[in-house]
Formats: sequence, structure tokens, C-alpha cells
Amino acid sequence: MSVLDKKAKIRTKNLNLYYGNAHCLCDITMDIPENAITAIIGPSGCGKSSLLRLFNRMNDLIPIARASGEAYLDDFSIYGKDTYVVELRKKIGMVFQKPNVFPMSIRENITLAPRRQGITNKAKLDEIVESTLNQVGLWNDFKDILGKPALNRSAGEQQRLCIARAIAINPDVILMDESCSALDPESTMKVEELMASLAKKYTTIIVTHSMEQARRVSDMSAFIMIDSEERIGRLVEYAPTMEMFSTPKDKRTEDYITGRFG
Repeated sequence: MSVLDKKAKIRTKNLNLYYGNAHCLCDITMDIPENAITAIIGPSGCGKSSLLRLFNRMNDLIPIARASGEAYLDDFSIYGKDTYVVELRKKIGMVFQKPNVFPMSIRENITLAPRRQGITNKAKLDEIVESTLNQVGLWNDFKDILGKPALNRSAGEQQRLCIARAIAINPDVILMDESCSALDPESTMKVEELMASLAKKYTTIIVTHSMEQARRVSDMSAFIMIDSEERIGRLVEYAPTMEMFSTPKDKRTEDYITGRFG
């Protein structure tokens, strides 16, 4: 099945973001396919991470931020008046640029969210720990040290543990904000392989500055840049990654992915 034939998991129409009086993202309209990897690319400051945070309303934590337009997770309105943000974030997990494991054991990092959801049965929690660590390729390495501090692990292991923590509550979507930028090449390769594996079950949206990474791992790519006159981030082109990188429709896209600017 072509990625264009897949069901849209997240849909936006004329989605805008403001910080106070500053208009940061303008009229973002896109359908993000289910069980695929979508890369958001563009020069620094264009609003890539801000767009990612619109999907799970992380921008709500900024007092001067406000959004307008439409955004849906399946048929669920992300910005609906009755939307309970805590429930939304259970469906849309996030992994940040730098590993942010909690200062507790490996096991506690993974079971924290399930326990907050009311899961207290030890056998069930043990099952979640083993399942999630298996999904991120860490079970064999961690199964005998689950009680050890997570902060003692390498950066690459910590980042994969953060991914395990994100999927422990079985979300629909995983957001990854430059999640390989602080990792060495070997760890980056492992996380990229993990992305491909997880996309079979989860819809994944990544922000990356690496054109090579976008080309390697993503099915769709969205190129955002700042309008030179209005200084507003706009979606320039959105297409299957191989199509965008081989035959971009917009000259600005071609200039960016070939390194002429940005």
C-alpha cells in the first residue's frame, strides 16, 4: 500500500500558532498517515518543534501561546472545547531532544505512567516492562538490572528508555523532537532502526535537522520555512519523502534539501 493510500491519523486545516501578537505558524494544512513516519524539516527557527507541540497541546504550557484552526486525531478534535488534555497526551506521546529519564530505577521509569492510570497489579506491570523494553531492544540488556538507576545508562540507552516509557501506555502517536541530535552515530542508527520498527504499530512524527535522516527513515516529509516578508512559518511542501527529495515541486524545497541554504 502506498503511503498516500493510508488512513490519515492526524489531520490539520488552517492550523495557526501565535505567541502573544507574534504569528508563528500560518495555515498549516496536512494529513499525516497512520502507521508511517512523517519528518518535519526546515531551517532553524521556522516553527518545526512548535508544530510538533501543537499536536499534543504542549504549547498550552506557554501562557502567551494560542492556536486557531482545526486539528484532529482520527475524528477527535484536538482543540475542541471539551477536549481533556491529559487524555489527549495519553494518546500522543512525546520524546524530547535530550534523554530525560527520571531519577529513579529503570523499572519505575516505565511503570510510572501505567501506575498513574490505575494499574497496580504487579504481574501486569511486569508484563508492560518486559513488552516495552523488548520493543525498544533493551530487554536482554536491562532484565537483570531493572532496579538500577536509569541515569547510569548511556545516552543512547536512556533515549531508547524514554521511547519505552512513551509507549508504555500504548499511545496512538509518538512525537520525536530531534531525538537523535544528542546521540553518537551508533546510537542514532539504533534509534532509527527502532523508529522503523515502531511505525508498524504507531504513527510517528519526527523533527529533524538531518536531511540524511529524513531521507533514510521517513515515509512523508513536510518542509516548513519562514516567509521572508511576513516572518511567519509556512508549509512550503508536503509529499512522500522519496518524491520530495528526488523531484521537489518548489524551488525553495530543492534549495534547502541540497544545502543551498538553511
